[in-house]
Amino acid sequence: MEFNAETIAGFLGGVVEGNPETKVNSVAKIEEGYPGALSFLANPKYEHFIYSTKSSIVLVNKGFIPTSPIGATLIRVDNAYDAFASLLRLVDQSRPRKKGIHPSAIIEEGAKVGQDVYIGAYAFIGTNCHISDGCSVYPHVYIGDGTTIGRNTTLYPGVKIYHDCKVGENCVIHAGTVIGSDGFGFAPQSESEFMKIPQIGNVIIEDNVEIGANVAIDRATMGSTIIRKGVKLDNLIQIGHNVEIGENTVMAGMTGIAGSSKIGKNCMFAGQVGITGHIKIADGTKIGAQSGVTGDIKNENSILLGSPAIDHREFLKSSVIFKKLPEIRATLIKMEKELDALKKAK
Repeated sequence: MEFNAETIAGFLGGVVEGNPETKVNSVAKIEEGYPGALSFLANPKYEHFIYSTKSSIVLVNKGFIPTSPIGATLIRVDNAYDAFASLLRLVDQSRPRKKGIHPSAIIEEGAKVGQDVYIGAYAFIGTNCHISDGCSVYPHVYIGDGTTIGRNTTLYPGVKIYHDCKVGENCVIHAGTVIGSDGFGFAPQSESEFMKIPQIGNVIIEDNVEIGANVAIDRATMGSTIIRKGVKLDNLIQIGHNVEIGENTVMAGMTGIAGSSKIGKNCMFAGQVGITGHIKIADGTKIGAQSGVTGDIKNENSILLGSPAIDHREFLKSSVIFKKLPEIRATLIKMEKELDALKKAK
């Protein structure tokens, strides 16, 4: 599809600066721009690219003040990043959607499949499942007995959802993710033996959740592991049994949440964060990359860094000392030698 600057500005509520008839048919990063592409500038450290980019149109914030001539047509908007995201959503939604049920798909007795549904090759839908209207189930997806999938949810290739789980509306679950596998429950019987504890609960995923590739969300021992509405999980995340993640919380890749921990709403976890089991994290908590949390976080909107995680201001003060440790060590050694010399001189 091809759009001109005037049409794009009208959609975004922006103002064209340059030729309103400039046309684009693709998108590109500003540093990799080419004729016919649309880019955006939101981060000031990329500003130097706008003066040399080959992109035909660039979205910029209304307050942007150039320091050199710019060859591209500009569209000034309130927030260039958000505007660009809106355009990407428009492009994504315009793609033709697959429909129909592939003849190799297996739909067990008692399963209910709604209208306007796509079920791909070799997908398996178990007994008494309910696949709601508008869902897309890509090839090699497994949906266990008694599982419910809400309207307009997309399950990409290779997703496995075990029995009796519930997935809400407008969810996206990416390839290779496993939902409802057994929680890590073993009772020690001796120094060398463990007895498996049956995991008889399920997983509940509410509406508007997006889960990345190769995520594992364990079913509850009893009750439910719950992912509340609006949660966004990156790739390669582990969610233990009986965990609850609050509304609109986001987690970056390789984060791990141990069993029975309760994560508040509107939290933000960077990559490789580790949360120990049976603790509570207050609403709005932000945790930096590779941090480890071993106890309750009671204050809302806390910002934590380090392992064990501490208040970010204390961590930054401590990091200054970390860098000086070799110097401090050398000073101590020198002082010890001088002290020994003084003792011998007496």
